[in-house]
Amino acid sequence: SWNLEMVIFFFLSGLFAIFIIPFVRTRGEIAKIGLTVALINAAILLAFQLIYQEPIALTLRSKLLLGILNGIIVYWVVIGALHLFENYFFLTTNFKLFELSDLNTPLLRDLFLEAPGTYHHSLLVGNLAESSASLVGANPLLARVSSYYHDVGKIINPQYFTENQRDKNIHPEIKPTLSATVLRSHIQRGVDIAKAKKMPYEIVEIIRQHHGTSVMTYFYHQAREKDQEPNVEEYRYSGPKPETKEAGIIMLADSVETASRTLEKPSPARIEHLVKQLIKEKFVSGELDECDLTLKDLTKISGSFVHILTSLFHARVEYPREELLKSK
Repeated sequence: SWNLEMVIFFFLSGLFAIFIIPFVRTRGEIAKIGLTVALINAAILLAFQLIYQEPIALTLRSKLLLGILNGIIVYWVVIGALHLFENYFFLTTNFKLFELSDLNTPLLRDLFLEAPGTYHHSLLVGNLAESSASLVGANPLLARVSSYYHDVGKIINPQYFTENQRDKNIHPEIKPTLSATVLRSHIQRGVDIAKAKKMPYEIVEIIRQHHGTSVMTYFYHQAREKDQEPNVEEYRYSGPKPETKEAGIIMLADSVETASRTLEKPSPARIEHLVKQLIKEKFVSGELDECDLTLKDLTKISGSFVHILTSLFHARVEYPREELLKSK
């Protein structure tokens, strides 16, 4: 009967959608899937018509039209639902994260042009965060994408941040309190930029939390050399502390990547010592108290960081120069 045909029709159509949807990453691909489903629906209905050897009549044309409309309507329903959940229920979907992971997005291009050092640092933090997130039950995609944008506030006044300074360090010429104020401001500026771009709530909060309430020790100690007893709160980030695994991981990855660039002759032993020391400092200072990272998680994160940084800083094999080869 036609009822059985409808059951088989919806079963096969739905089965195809279930099979293909895990491979869909962008909204544009959803459109392609909608069109493909429409064509498959039409093919299934045509197959029924041929199996029952029914004449190509008006009923077939109406069924084919129904099948095609089904695929098209499904596309618009899915797109509408995504828009609703992302913008009104603040749900972070993988579609949104994949779109934001594109390094050619206008905001990341601006970061590359205005603060190239910060851009490169953010990509490395993303690699560190993604690899360790998968080991501790966090969301690797969210960790990587959030890392790309965690320092986006440095687009404003990029010259005050060491990774963007080439020949001259500005900070010795200004007061430590002013240096601390400028560095602290990149958090709120990053939050404001992310909100203006309507980024997912989780990314905005990671931008806000990635320094927690830690102290800018370099400028604090610099102030102590000039002042008898500076107020430590003037050199502290305003927080809050990381509240999710992803935020905690990015805090650690950010600190480790920044510090690793100061290592002279970065051997595996030195890298391992640095990583363990920095993670220990964050743990002891209480910066990780609000997130769900356990000691076991921190051990896994440490191992992941060491592995990646060791590979990154490995000594290159020095090949003989062409002149030497010719002389031989």
